This record gives sequence, C-alpha cells and structure tokens, in this order.
Amino acid sequence: MMSRKNLLTSFTERKLTAVNSDPGSDLSPAVERNRSRGAFGAITRSIDELAEKAQAAKEIESRLLEGATVIELDPDTIDISFVTDRIGDDKETFQELVEAIRQRGQDSPILVRPHPGVIGRYMTVFGHRRARAAKVLGRPVKAVVKELDDRDHVIAQGQENSARADLSFIEKAVFAGNLECKGYDREIIMAALSVDKTVVSKMISVTKDIPPEIITAIGAAKNSGRDRWYDLAKKLREGGVAVKELMASDAFKAATSDERLEMLAQHLAGKRLGKIPAPTTREPIKSWVPTDRSVSVTLKKSAKKAIVTLEAADGSRFAEFITGQLDDLYVAFRMSTKEATGD
Repeated sequence: MMSRKNLLTSFTERKLTAVNSDPGSDLSPAVERNRSRGAFGAITRSIDELAEKAQAAKEIESRLLEGATVIELDPDTIDISFVTDRIGDDKETFQELVEAIRQRGQDSPILVRPHPGVIGRYMTVFGHRRARAAKVLGRPVKAVVKELDDRDHVIAQGQENSARADLSFIEKAVFAGNLECKGYDREIIMAALSVDKTVVSKMISVTKDIPPEIITAIGAAKNSGRDRWYDLAKKLREGGVAVKELMASDAFKAATSDERLEMLAQHLAGKRLGKIPAPTTREPIKSWVPTDRSVSVTLKKSAKKAIVTLEAADGSRFAEFITGQLDDLYVAFRMSTKEATGD
C-alpha cells in the first residue's frame, strides 16, 4: 500500500491545477503554432486543455493503481465516499458514460477501500459514476481494492476528481468546505485539490458566504468560473435582498445551472431580469470507435455549440494530432459545404 507520506509527496509535488496556473504554458511547439492561427486558437486551446486534464487524471489513477490487481466487484457491495465532491446529478452526461461502457466496456478500474465500518463491503475512493453505470448495466465493475485511511482517501479522491475536466469550481469549493467541516487541515485540502493556501481560503470563504441551499438550488454551473461565484458571495455578504422568491419561481427552475447563477447575480445587483432562453434542443449524441478501440470520439450538439470528446488510450494523442490539422480540416470542410450547396 502506498504510504501517507508517499501520497502527500507525489500529489503536492504536482503542478497546481488550472485554477492557479496558465494551462498553455507547457504546450508543444506544434500546438503553440496553431494557437496563433486566427479563429482556430480558441478551438485548439479547448481541445488541448481537455486532453491535458484527461491525461492528468489518467496519470493520477495510474500512480494509485500501479502494481495492484484488478478484480470484478458487484456494484451492490460498494458504497459512496464519506465526503461528496459533486453537486446534483448531470443525467445527460451520466447517460453518455453508460452508453460508452455499454459499447466498449470499462476502460479503467475504479479505486475502492474495504469499508471501514461494514465487513464485506467497500467504499468508493474514485470512480463513483463508473460504479453506478455498471449497476445500471447489470454487470460487475472493474476495481482495485486498497487499504487506505481517511486522509489518504480524501487526497486520492480529490486529486483524481479535480484533475478531470467535468468538475466545476463550485464543486471543488464544496469539497474543500466539506473536508474542513470534517476536521481536515489546510495542508490536506491543498494536497487534495492541488491548489495553494490562498485559493483554498477563497474556496472555503465562498461556501461560507453562500448558504448551502442556494448552492444546491443553482447546481454545479459547469461553465461558470470562480469569479462569478466570488461575485455572488460578495453580493450575499452585503445582504439586503431576498432571494427565496426568485428561487421558487418557475423561470428559475426552468433555467440551466449557469443561467440560475446569472439570474441570482442580476437579482442581487438590482437589475431587471431578461427573458429566460427557451430550453435548448439537443440532437442525439453521436459516437465513433475504431476497430482497435484505442480511441473513442463522441459528438454532442445543441443549437449553438458542438462538443467533441476524445477518450481511451489514444485520446490525448489523437486530440493533439487533430489540433495540428485544423487548417487543412477547415479547408476540406468549406469545400464539402460548397459541393453540397452547389456554390
């Protein structure tokens, strides 16, 4: 078993996450050249940041699971972690995961520990959604079982989850606040989230200034960064404006998580709320997997945007390859458009 000292050393020596650092500082020359090419810069940065985060999470998993035996467990014998790191349940994203596992199987094992309070059961360290997906599919979940104490548990859970692209700022902040409430010191929280003391202090301050019922009502707000939450916390500290009526309104409930955050901020600022956009209509999710299953490409589209996700063993390298071909791909796209329209 990896000792607590080794866990702390290996995690605290890692670079701080994007909440503190410039995600583009270590890009390869090929990717750096593409970043400066007109409108493709933003696309390149988004693809590269997603690939970097996926690779970081994979490295953390590999370090923790190194030398361990992968076994299959009945999902019904596995309980969730004693500290939560997510807000709400993104049903659409979870369904994507279920379909991906249905099509190509479980790419990587989850990490569990023997349940500290119930003999014969296990507690999830990371991989909660993979365990849930296996249960939905009625199949065993691939897992590694490690003896971990509570401190090693929260460090491993925090590092693996915060390295992924789908954990929002407020979810990380709530995780930090939960750890402090359970008596963990700032050093442990810093190690778990790979952020410095200043950021941890601001995260915890946000969760103290914004009541938990408001955070829960807003949700994870995946597309909203720390500044929006800092601003909301500041407005709530100043007080003087009731928000319960707004939170109970049909418009608030019908809005997306990010829209709810913006609605509250405008309400507290005394601004008149604009018209809430109609619910976004989404096309069915499309996916592609080659015969060797070394990469998985998923396309999710809505009326205003499209998200391409690359996963599995070669996902990161394939993403970088694509970023190096954007000019040629765009030319081919424009030519195909002209052929289709006859222009």
